[in-house]
Amino acid sequence: MYDSTNPYLNGNYAPWREEGDAFDLEIEGELPRELNGALYRIGPNPHFKPLGRYHWFDGDGMVHAFLLRDGRAAYRNRYVRTEGLKAEMKRGRALFGGLLEQPREMSPELPPFKNTANTNIIGYANRLLALLEASSPHELKPETLETVGLFDFEGKVTGPVTAHPKFDPVTGDLLFFGYQPFPPYVTWYRASREGKLIESRPIDTGLPVMMHDFIATDNYAIFFVCPSVFHLENAAAGKPIFAWEPQHGTKIGVMNRKTGDMKWFQDEAFFIFHFLNAYEENGSLIVDGCRMKSLDMTGSSFGGNPPLTWQWNLNLKDGSMKQRQIDDVSNEFPRFDERLAGRKHRYGYFAGGNPGSPEKETSFKALLKRDYKTDKLEVHDLGKHFAPGEAVFVPRNSKSSEDDGWVLAVWYDEQLNRSEMVVLDAQNFAGAPVARIKLQHRVPWGFHGNWVPAQ
Repeated sequence: MYDSTNPYLNGNYAPWREEGDAFDLEIEGELPRELNGALYRIGPNPHFKPLGRYHWFDGDGMVHAFLLRDGRAAYRNRYVRTEGLKAEMKRGRALFGGLLEQPREMSPELPPFKNTANTNIIGYANRLLALLEASSPHELKPETLETVGLFDFEGKVTGPVTAHPKFDPVTGDLLFFGYQPFPPYVTWYRASREGKLIESRPIDTGLPVMMHDFIATDNYAIFFVCPSVFHLENAAAGKPIFAWEPQHGTKIGVMNRKTGDMKWFQDEAFFIFHFLNAYEENGSLIVDGCRMKSLDMTGSSFGGNPPLTWQWNLNLKDGSMKQRQIDDVSNEFPRFDERLAGRKHRYGYFAGGNPGSPEKETSFKALLKRDYKTDKLEVHDLGKHFAPGEAVFVPRNSKSSEDDGWVLAVWYDEQLNRSEMVVLDAQNFAGAPVARIKLQHRVPWGFHGNWVPAQ
């Protein structure tokens, strides 16, 4: 049914179209009773055979929920019923082109493009939101995963919303932005913890680019303008709408959250998908993230250069910038204790290659824990047949220290062709898992997820 030559349609990238529920899952070890809530994960999972060239970013969003309570575990998965997917389900086939294809069958009853809602999922304002950076979020019911519909902040946000909003740890406000191929290229937003829009502000980046993530501190929002440039005219010719143009370099914009004033730093061209965190220190902003030399959206390797851990020091007093590569271990999907969002952190968690492997791996075969104070790197590797997705840190309780809690991730066992959710003790990261929750099927490779505690 699917293209056997496309890596994004085979192996654990291949679609898993079944929806269902499983209760009282097998648990190896003992699930901590403090883990009372749900780990939600989301990723691309095409419901129908794709039209033309399929890219990983094109698939329909499917939510996978691991529901934990009283030491027991259940699982539920559902597609996000977007308008585009509902139209395709009515016709019984794919109707939309993707990132590498020109639009298809643009009839009046179809939306102009498919909001796949496949990139991130967060708990916000007593709602569950599935996010795609090119459009509005979709609201889901947290227990059943039923799709409610688009969430647009009571009609006050009509443009795109990033898939990587941040929570202000003091106010609970949601900090986010949207980017688009025409001015204003970027718009900054802030909404209350209740879901009310408080602030919006246009930002002139000077260049229409793909901007997947941003980062914020108490007083600043930081935007990396990497030169993956929009070219909408390419769509009609069946070419990618993003082109890597290194002659522009990468600009880093720092917005004062109180005044809106911008300060700009200029650097050589590079690309960032994800940031770990940022904080203010002695008149500078310290930013941690995963840096790539370039970005190519046309193939299966994003240009063939691995993401590596870097740190930037942006001096707000004299406008100078320092940066350093932390190590040469391939890693991505950075996460940390988000109670420290915008504050100085010590630990970061990544999916990455195993630095102890005799082979120089660029695929993710292990979870990594980095101590930014001691430069120590700890590795958790389940074995050569296993590979992890993004890790999520869950604190033991609201007053526990930064390192006191659990690291949750979904791992794929390629030998058995099934997945499991693994719980690690963050303070014994390289040790044996605390618990392994077994599924009887696989969870396709996805993007992001978050822990939502029980209400």
